[in-house]
Amino acid sequence: MPELPDITVYLDALRARVLGRVLVRAGLVSPFVLRSVEPPMADMEGRRVTELRRLGKRIVFGFDGERFIVIHLMVAGRFKWHATLPKLNRRVTLAAFEFDSGVLVLTEAGTKRRASVHCVLGEQALEEFGRGGLEVLDASRDAFAERIRRENHTLKRALADPRLISGIGNAYSDEILHRARLSPLALTSRMTDEQVSALYDATRATLTEWTDRLRAATGDGFPEKVTAFREGMAVHGRFRQPCPACGTPVQRIRYAENETNYCARCQTGGKLLADRALSRLLKEDWPRSIDELP
Repeated sequence: MPELPDITVYLDALRARVLGRVLVRAGLVSPFVLRSVEPPMADMEGRRVTELRRLGKRIVFGFDGERFIVIHLMVAGRFKWHATLPKLNRRVTLAAFEFDSGVLVLTEAGTKRRASVHCVLGEQALEEFGRGGLEVLDASRDAFAERIRRENHTLKRALADPRLISGIGNAYSDEILHRARLSPLALTSRMTDEQVSALYDATRATLTEWTDRLRAATGDGFPEKVTAFREGMAVHGRFRQPCPACGTPVQRIRYAENETNYCARCQTGGKLLADRALSRLLKEDWPRSIDELP
């Protein structure tokens, strides 16, 4: 799922292409992507884009007359930019937005259709899409500490909870926790002030660094390779590859459709965290530390 750095770079590219431009036509290839009925999508046509903003992991197009289009890319949704309307691959294309400057195509890979488009009238209605998460790059250390300790969760869950922290998901939470040298399963209620401070610094540094990297890689172009698995990441998606800090093989925990990647040496004092499925299967044979691995 595109997270804060990816969404920020998308917004950079979109501002350069559609800000101040008119939406000539909005074509829905998959009608199920549209999750609202009032105002109708046709009401957005002929209106000028007055702003673009990020709302958590959503991208908001603001039009004159306080109309908004809110797009959530979810896991596999992506944007493509074309000078003119291309031939659309209906197996992956959800919608095409024709501006007087070019065409923005919304696609989604795979068979599950999770990406969504909402048409919204008025700022008050738009606020309903906000989950209330803290914008860490704009927040003080004290505000972050209060938010991270508000509920008792594992650090992994707290960072990726949009009600607590805005814009972070599975990928960058792994990178943040590795930088902070904290276990993904540590409980927020047991964190020391020093650990909270380290997490705050790591969160801001990770998000800023990756935003800068993606901006440099994209340049004046349009983001083409938006992925959760990037060259240069420390642990995310790097199972069994060496940790860049200590060389220990990166470990993982799988659950549902997600996985957590971490370095046992750097983050858990050498302890292997139990994988819900595999550790139950192996029982007594489950290795307890990184040194017990074959």
